[in-house]
This record gives sequence, C-alpha cells and structure tokens, in this order.
Amino acid sequence: MGKTGDFFFYIFAAVTLLPACVVVFSRNLLYSAFSLLFTLSGVAALYALLGADFLAVTQVLVYVGGILVLILFGIMFTQKVYDLRAEAMSFKRLRAAVIGAVVFVSLVGVVRSVPWPQAARAPQPTSAGIGNLLLSEYLLPFEAISVLLLVVLVGAVLVGKKEVEE
Repeated sequence: MGKTGDFFFYIFAAVTLLPACVVVFSRNLLYSAFSLLFTLSGVAALYALLGADFLAVTQVLVYVGGILVLILFGIMFTQKVYDLRAEAMSFKRLRAAVIGAVVFVSLVGVVRSVPWPQAARAPQPTSAGIGNLLLSEYLLPFEAISVLLLVVLVGAVLVGKKEVEE
C-alpha cells in the first residue's frame, strides 16, 4: 500500500475500533447506537480503502442507512429506554471475559500461522464487474430474486393492512 495507505488504514481502523469499544462497554443504549454509526462508517471506509467500492456503498446504504436508523428509531420511540442502564451480573462478565480471551488468542494464532499473500497490483473497482455479471450471466437469478422480493413486499402490505368493514 505505501506510507499514505498505511496511515489511512490506521486512522480508519481506529475510527472503527474505538467506537466499537464504546458500543460494547457503554451503559447508555443511545450512546451505543450512535457509536455504532462511527463503527459501521469506519468499516465502510476500510472497504473503500481496500478497493471494494461495491461493499463500501452497500455497507453505507444497508447498515448505516437502514439498520442503524431502525435501531435508533426503536430506541427513541420506546418510552424511557434512553435512561435505561444496561447492567450485567459479575458472573456473566467473568464468563464473557474468559470466552473473549480464548477467542482472541485463537484468532491471533490463526492470523500468525497463515501465510498471507501480498497483492502484486493495486485493487481495482468492483462495481462495473458486478453490474456486468448481474446483467449478463446471472440475469435470470437476479430477476427471480426481484420478483420474489416484490411478492414478499405485496404480502407484507396485505398482512399489515387493516380490513375496512362496509
């Protein structure tokens, strides 16, 4: 990547990991949800830095634009949840710390034992290739999924619709 790429990687990694710690350790649900915004945005920035532009845009649209807004609405429209303090019992914290340490040590062992290949060239944009594949080789599955999603949407509207008696 180079020195500039390494610098931006460390900045985006910090923007991802520090708010993730706030999400996990904060006792206020609203602070956790807003910290999740920065965590998901940092992940999108890391995707963009790696050249996965389609994944970066999908991350922003689906997770930051959809899931996070849904979580925030759920928190804000629920009465008195913003004052709720998430308390965990001490035996659950100890068990979680032990399991977390075991998983962390296992992941570090796997990362250190795998010979990671280095890319010979800079990453290329992915959106054009995905678009070409969706509109050529995978056109039939793409259209079948779109029809299925349309049927699900119409079904959800019909199930949620109130019946009007005349």
